[in-house]
Amino acid sequence: LGKSLSTSPTIINETDIAAIEQNCWTAMKNVYDPEIPVNIVDLGLIYACEVTAMAHGEHQVRIKMTLTAPGCGMGPVLQNDVRNALLDLPHIAEVSVEIVLDPPWAREMMSEVAQIQLGLI
Repeated sequence: LGKSLSTSPTIINETDIAAIEQNCWTAMKNVYDPEIPVNIVDLGLIYACEVTAMAHGEHQVRIKMTLTAPGCGMGPVLQNDVRNALLDLPHIAEVSVEIVLDPPWAREMMSEVAQIQLGLI
């Protein structure tokens, strides 16, 4: 459901943790909730992005994300989309995506951009 990042000019080809984390946030903005036409970052579904350096310039990324509703059947799809988007980035060797439901997602977690896109503002 996301877009290919292979030619994206916003991907930084550096190995420092700050650049890797920035790339992760950029990649996750290309993952969309299939039921809502807004990316998961602007929806406020990503709670944490933790990057850890590994050997040989590679990195491990741990994501904590939530769902718009606890019983959302698209959870595994979104989880897999995030994992695949991050594994496509340079210098990332391992990705874990944990779905957490605390704190529960609320509309107020959406960015202003997302609220405008959905006609809530």
